[in-house]
Parts: sequence; structure tokens; C-alpha cells
Amino acid sequence: MTPDTSTPRQAGSPASSPSAGRWRLDPAGTASVGSRVLGLVTLVGIAAFLLVALVASPPDSGRDASINQMGEAVRIMYLHVPVAIVCFLAFFVTAASGAMYLWRKSEGWDLLAAASAEVGVVFTALTLATGSIWGRFAWGAWWVWDARLTTTALLLILFLGYLALRRAITDPVARAKRAAIAGLIGFADVPIVHYSVDWWRSLHQKATITRFNPTIDGLKLFALMFGMVVFLLVYAWLMVHRFRLQYVQARAEERGLDAAIAERRAEGSSGVASPLAGTGAAR
Repeated sequence: MTPDTSTPRQAGSPASSPSAGRWRLDPAGTASVGSRVLGLVTLVGIAAFLLVALVASPPDSGRDASINQMGEAVRIMYLHVPVAIVCFLAFFVTAASGAMYLWRKSEGWDLLAAASAEVGVVFTALTLATGSIWGRFAWGAWWVWDARLTTTALLLILFLGYLALRRAITDPVARAKRAAIAGLIGFADVPIVHYSVDWWRSLHQKATITRFNPTIDGLKLFALMFGMVVFLLVYAWLMVHRFRLQYVQARAEERGLDAAIAERRAEGSSGVASPLAGTGAAR
């Protein structure tokens, strides 16, 4: 998806306006023909993924050393690993878009960074939730202060702070610049999360599929890889709508600022004219 930096269309204008024609937006929302097709494909993919992950794939029998005889609970991995990877991707997009904004000073990159951060926060929360369920079966506790869990929780806090920063600054240029820097700083935690199990003593298992040497195979591997594809589609669908909503909000904010400036100018003009008028009347 390429950030749109062209002249915005006004609110309430028909979807057939020149700027909206590229997306063919529904006038009542952020949907388009393309996003509806993507949404349908994503729904079909989710249904097929659930069938493979919950029904077709076998329970763990203990032969895979990486998953430590989890039985039916191994199915949590098919969800946990894909959402974790997508959360990393989302924050990479935020950081990369922020860097592009600092370089090009284009509003589209800032909007893309904001949209991806929002989606990334959702996937990080899902990562922690599914990880806690996994921990309950694997370690007998919902939460432990393990290096991987702690750094992931820090990642969530950092990007919640990123979103709070965006709401705290009213000037769009200053907001975009500071948010871009914050996004780059926050992304520094992503490689720490990834390598935490190698750098520190950790209860968390080592990577299951890396360097083309997966420790699982058969339907388990297929379910895991298929889950990654499906959740990448979910990310793409969410990004389409969040980016378009960010664009609409930016235009509404822009119109509100223009209206406020015009109102202040009108007040200033009337304030200057009023004393003069009074002087003329006195004469």
C-alpha cells in the first residue's frame, strides 16, 4: 500500500471524486472493492486455518523436542507464533515509515506509521495473551518474569506510549517528527525480544522455525506456516482500513484547524473595527 500524499478530498464529497477514485471508497466508510475482496479471502483463510490447526493437525506426542509433549495444547502455538511475527512486522513498518517521514517529510508516511502502530499494539496484546495460555500449560503459571515475556510486555508499553504521544501533540508536523523518533526508539526492543532467549537464561523455548531447519514437520509445520499467511492477510486488511481512517482524521483535523484560524481572524478584525466605528459615531 502506497501512502497517498495527493490533495485530499473534502468530507461528504462523493466517492467518485478524483482523489477517491483510486480507492473507490464507500461514501459511508473506508471500504472499497479491493478491501472487500481481501476481507473475503481473509475470512476464508481464517476458516481453513482453524480447520487445519484445530482438527486436521495431530496433538503433540513428545517426539518434537521444541514443544515438550504439549498434547492438544500444542495448537496454541499455531496462533501464538504467527501473531508474534505479525506484531514484529507491524512495528517494523512503523519504524521504517517514521524514517521515511524524517527523510521525505511526507504526510502519507506518518499516517502509515500510525496505522501500523495501532495494528501492532493489537497483535502484541494477542501475543501476550496466547503466550500466557501457553505458559499455563507449559510452566504451570499464567505469567513469569521471563526475558521473552518481559521484553514483549515492554514492547507493548513502548508503543502504547507512541500512540499516547500522537494524541498529546496538536501540531501535525511536530507530532509526526516526534512520533517518528519514538517509533524508531521503540522498534529497538524488537530484536531484543527476538534474541532474548539466546542472550539470557529463559524458560521460553528456542525458535521453532529458523535457518531453514524447523524442529517440527508434517501437518504441524503446515499449520504453523499457513497461520502466518492468514495473519499476514489479517494485518493487510486491518492496515487498509486503519490507513484510510487515519487519512480521513487528518483531513478533519486540518479543516478544524483552518476553521479555528479563520474564526480568530474574524474576531481580530471585528475587535479592531469596533473601536473605529465607535469613534466615527462619536464624531
